[in-house]
Amino acid sequence: MNRFLRLPLRFATLLIVLCCVRLHAASWLPYGPDGGDARAFAVDPHDHSHLYLGTATGWMYESHDGGGSWKRLAWIGKRDDLVLDSIVVSGADSKHLVVGAWVLGSPDGGMFLSKDGGLTWESQSDMQGQSIRALTASPSNPQMLVAGTLKGVYQTTDGGEHWKLISPAGSQELHEVESIAIDPVDPQIIYAGTWHLPWKTVDGGQHWTNIKQGVIDDSDVFSIIVDPKDPKVVYASACSGIYKSQTSGELFQKVQGIPSTARRTRVLMQDPTNRNIVFAGTTEGLFRTVDSGSTWQRTTGPEVIINDVFVDPTNTNRVMLATDRGGVLASNDGGNSFSQSNSGFSARQITSYLADASNPNVVYVGVVNDKAMGGVFASTNGGLAWSQTSAGLNGHDVFSLVQGPDRALLAGTRHGIYRLQGAIWSRVDNVTLNPPPAPPVKAGKRSAGATHKPQATAVRKVAAPQPVHDFQPAINAFARSGDTLFTATSMGLFESATSGQSWKEVAGFEPRSWNFVAATKSTILAANLNSAVLSLDGGQQWTPIKLPETLDQISALAVDDAGGLWIGGRQGIFVSDDKGATWQTIKNLYLRDVNSIFYDAVSQRVLIAAGNKNTIAFAVHLPDRAVQYWNTGWNLKLVRPMGDHLVGTTWFDGVVIQPRMVDSKEVATH
Repeated sequence: MNRFLRLPLRFATLLIVLCCVRLHAASWLPYGPDGGDARAFAVDPHDHSHLYLGTATGWMYESHDGGGSWKRLAWIGKRDDLVLDSIVVSGADSKHLVVGAWVLGSPDGGMFLSKDGGLTWESQSDMQGQSIRALTASPSNPQMLVAGTLKGVYQTTDGGEHWKLISPAGSQELHEVESIAIDPVDPQIIYAGTWHLPWKTVDGGQHWTNIKQGVIDDSDVFSIIVDPKDPKVVYASACSGIYKSQTSGELFQKVQGIPSTARRTRVLMQDPTNRNIVFAGTTEGLFRTVDSGSTWQRTTGPEVIINDVFVDPTNTNRVMLATDRGGVLASNDGGNSFSQSNSGFSARQITSYLADASNPNVVYVGVVNDKAMGGVFASTNGGLAWSQTSAGLNGHDVFSLVQGPDRALLAGTRHGIYRLQGAIWSRVDNVTLNPPPAPPVKAGKRSAGATHKPQATAVRKVAAPQPVHDFQPAINAFARSGDTLFTATSMGLFESATSGQSWKEVAGFEPRSWNFVAATKSTILAANLNSAVLSLDGGQQWTPIKLPETLDQISALAVDDAGGLWIGGRQGIFVSDDKGATWQTIKNLYLRDVNSIFYDAVSQRVLIAAGNKNTIAFAVHLPDRAVQYWNTGWNLKLVRPMGDHLVGTTWFDGVVIQPRMVDSKEVATH
């Protein structure tokens, strides 16, 4: 039998071609969903169709068709917290690249150099650990670069090999440098925008002047640009608005026309052929002026958060935006209209994965942190292509997905349960809570001389269940047992016998937050971080179980169809074959920091992902519990089956799929 029969023909063919040239390769193949956070552009000065794109996860992408499609080039620093906001391609040698990086919420970062077009990178020792917030090359001297860091302004005159501080050491004023610009004619003239006003030097950093006249006090300066034809014209964007100087920064005037709510202009970009056209990328869309800043017009929706703007110097109708959540947007009409240009670019954080019960090539993933541009994505060809299926989710993060007995989809969000009705998600508000237990009420005393009656016993009032019409807890997990669905929420454990159209709280528990639930046949295991309960009869009765003594906190769980209970945490994987009475570890399964456990009933195996720095996917086959593992090349959040292949979701880089002929290791366990 052809082992690709369960995959679409186009997808199978692609895997064969890729694997013929990558035999025994370790890395699984990334396949979207496209989009996510894009941070910065750079262009090859010798080939304007060759672009580079920086991300917020350390990945650099490149395009050879002017941004029409992208491919991963390199993972800078091999870490997922580096924000690549600054990329410089040498005007003397397009193979020579310099990248500045910083880390969100930390003073960490670094400078990285490549001499082979970005294929390999090395950390620059002079700038190791520095938070690089700005980087630019001198237009008149490609060997000279200037960087802005939290400590001040640094300069290199040898293309980035060596750096020196050119602002006053330990300055309490000239530090936290967010933007840099160099005069196009005189490289000794440097502008530096800080988190508290702009500065300027005319002698290469020997002396600095605070050029704040006309600028509102304590303005964070995000971007500075100098007119390449008339260096006296300088634009600066700040938290207080956009400013223009016609005196080389001696005096600024505030530019009017941009709404006050859009004052956080992250980037300014001048049209290279028409100096009167300037683009302002803000936290509320793109603005454009065609009259040097006298009037402005917004050309995108206000929901677009812009990190960088690129204008093709050979075709200024081609304008591209690097955005939060939406990835790359491209315009071919000078910025009047934009469409997504994210083919090959994926920076999604996926929390949940669901395969359709009747067609394994139809899969769904849930996304967090992308608001209206995230939610749920669907693929009908095994992950090769994705489409957003989020109408009605109101931009909510999706934590969990499940398919009901009637094949309806349900999404668990931070604000309740949503059910897919046609093409629109609707929140489920038909929910019933258990009433709080009422105190016992004793029968009254008999009065003297009353006719003798049997002594009344204490009775308990039974309160009616309480319907809820605004059910918005965090929905952490779903499970299905027969025709009944269960969900673990921040308000309790709930069940549904109506394919998710209505829910009722599971009886027998005090209100508490539940993080996990898993089921196979009539065995259901539910847990929060530090305790667990078990049902062996489809949820009719529940019993607390004792957790492994060496496990300090639960991070994942599963149930196999032989009744085996699987629990994971920081200390590894634990298995119980006696309903939680005792727990054992699996021989030859060496892992910690478990992220996900999933029982694959079709293949009779338990799939495990562990550790946000680990690239190994594990499988434990039943009943002999032989261990199999694959080096995926990615830090995985979860692993799931897809036909006779595996699919994984990464922490920040979307979905990755196991290619054909990838070697695996198997260790027998007895």
